[in-house]
Amino acid sequence: LAVTRMDRIRNWFIRGTAHVGRFEDKVREARLRWFGHVQRSNMGYIRRRMLRMEPPERRKRGRPRRRFVDVVREDMQVVGLKEADVKDRGVWRRMTRCGDP
Repeated sequence: LAVTRMDRIRNWFIRGTAHVGRFEDKVREARLRWFGHVQRSNMGYIRRRMLRMEPPERRKRGRPRRRFVDVVREDMQVVGLKEADVKDRGVWRRMTRCGDP
């Protein structure tokens, strides 16, 4: 591309010409891919049990921190997936892939 900051070209234009997707979409794709991988694993694996684990101590005052599962649920709403879709790997892969434009 040979574009420098001195050219003062907007990021959305550079992403369009380079055929690169938005950063948020790529992060969402990676999060959903990991969640699908963990959900399809056996219940005995610690990574699957850790998703549903609640910490034994009391929470601190103020707004509750965002947990990974809460962020994944928001991502699933954006993409239009349900937790039942995890079992069908083809549907999950097709819906989570944002790809590059």
